Amino acid sequence: MHRLLSLIALVASLLALAPAAHAAGSPMRPEEAYVLSAQALDPQTIEVTYKIADEYYLYGDKFRFRAEADGVEFGPAQRPPGKVKKDEFFGEVETYRKSVTILLPVAAPQGVTKFRLTATSQGCWDGGICYPPNSQSADIDLLAKPVKTGGNFLDGLLGSDKTASTTGAMSTGSTANFEGDESGRIAGLLRDASVPLILVSFFGFGLLLAFTPCTFPMIPILSGIIVGHGHHISRGRALLLSLAYVLGMAVTYALAGVAAGMSGTMLSAALQNAWVLGSFALVFIVLSLSMFGFYELQLPTALQSRLSDTASHQKGGSLGGVVVMGVLSALIVGPCVAAPLAGALLYIAQTGNALLGGAALFVMALGMGAPLIAVGVAARSVLPKAGPWMDGVKKAFGVMLLGVAIWLVTPVVPPLVPMIAWGALLLFSGVFLRALDPLPTNARGWQRFWKGIGIVALIGGGAILVGALAGSRDPLQPLAVLRSEATAAPGLQSAAQPTFQRVTSIADLEAKIAAADRPVMLDFYADWCVSCKEMEHLTFSEPAVAGRMNRMLLLQADVTANNDDDKALLKRFNLFGPPGIIFFDGQGKERNGLRVVGFMKADAFGTVLDRALR
Repeated sequence: MHRLLSLIALVASLLALAPAAHAAGSPMRPEEAYVLSAQALDPQTIEVTYKIADEYYLYGDKFRFRAEADGVEFGPAQRPPGKVKKDEFFGEVETYRKSVTILLPVAAPQGVTKFRLTATSQGCWDGGICYPPNSQSADIDLLAKPVKTGGNFLDGLLGSDKTASTTGAMSTGSTANFEGDESGRIAGLLRDASVPLILVSFFGFGLLLAFTPCTFPMIPILSGIIVGHGHHISRGRALLLSLAYVLGMAVTYALAGVAAGMSGTMLSAALQNAWVLGSFALVFIVLSLSMFGFYELQLPTALQSRLSDTASHQKGGSLGGVVVMGVLSALIVGPCVAAPLAGALLYIAQTGNALLGGAALFVMALGMGAPLIAVGVAARSVLPKAGPWMDGVKKAFGVMLLGVAIWLVTPVVPPLVPMIAWGALLLFSGVFLRALDPLPTNARGWQRFWKGIGIVALIGGGAILVGALAGSRDPLQPLAVLRSEATAAPGLQSAAQPTFQRVTSIADLEAKIAAADRPVMLDFYADWCVSCKEMEHLTFSEPAVAGRMNRMLLLQADVTANNDDDKALLKRFNLFGPPGIIFFDGQGKERNGLRVVGFMKADAFGTVLDRALR
């Protein structure tokens, strides 16, 4: 069968020598190079076929379809896999040669059976000419009997050399190609690689993501669960609880990822609001206070008994409670969108293969959880026997859980609130570490060490409070505002920093891009996005990066509210959440292969900016 198909292809190539000779001399008109035909296979399906001249090809992501009739709507186009073309500048792009047949689902109002279909495509000639988008029309009769054409959808599948598809999921006028960016390449890995390689690769991605700020809050959560159970917990029990936490996180990560890929919206984004984050932060405050022993001092006996039982189960006695904590951690604590996650979601959205995509996400979550399991077991190993040391360890983890609570509510409260909270937490920690108490004359090394830690915490808390009163909102650099006022001329810093214009809808975005007279950078941002804050503080703030960015029109879509307009903007570009950065040229077309998904360091981002400015 394979030889027969090869022979047929050879004969077809010989018969096409005449138009090829013409193409070799000068470019053909697009209507001659790409011949459109369309017919209804049944009242719900239209077959669109392009006959493509030799030495010409069409881009897979440029097809657009429109009905010249009110009420007629098309579903997602079903295309056979195209052939991947490696471009020096744009990376891998999907193309079609010879012919391509597309199945187009159609829904027409009652009584509407005839209408005109307008199909838009875009392609290039191997001789060095690329055509602008070209529209052609065909009359459709939904009740007409279909005629057999030279090719069909199955022929397209048999004739494909390499499986690689990119759905045109964006609205009309978008010219994005996702294969050149990192998330697109990871989606390509899922399509092309073997299952064992996919699983091993995603486990490795998870290990790398485990050392990012998105997963750091999970360390005190799991450690607090282990420590909260007390010194009599065994290492085997600590391992079992750690596994329960990680499995709860991994299953939720996979299921939420599959749902996001199929629906185009991440559930975790919908949970980033004051009520949800505030409730979850309150849970950590309750757990931390139990570690300080406040329940016995402040609560009535009956309520104290109930809360003590609940806290005991939640902190380590009940596997179910630990699994629930893992589930909540996956949904609320770490909603970061990194390239591996975006690639898996893109693959699921494109192919509908939830099984492989979900398995990749599950394995990636296990990779993220592997260090957490080690931390959980280590937390048990360092637990001392009952006594003052044990009480000190529990209080230390209580402070860490209070820090997690502050971190959780930071995106949904005014910036001054977490600044004061961090300052107060450090100040009180310093006081409890006896930073203000004199050391006894026979103090040992550890006493001196912890007093030193207390003094550092006291100074750090004081610096944060002073910085907050001076106008700073960065707890990591609380006094930077004082330094800049003392050393910089007024307005110098603000002039050097990139300034974004907000876009709130697709129409607003298109209007600003259309009016732009220079390259455009679109940044997707949210207050609850940790990686977005990293990009702001570590990448955009670099003078070399800021200088390049200021040569562009900088647009920012703030999707914190996750409303319908925010979801539409994300869906337009096949993004599932921030951070995501899209570049456009001076004519308003997206620059293929330059997307940035997730955090990127300043040097690497500067290279991307250089390419975008060419």
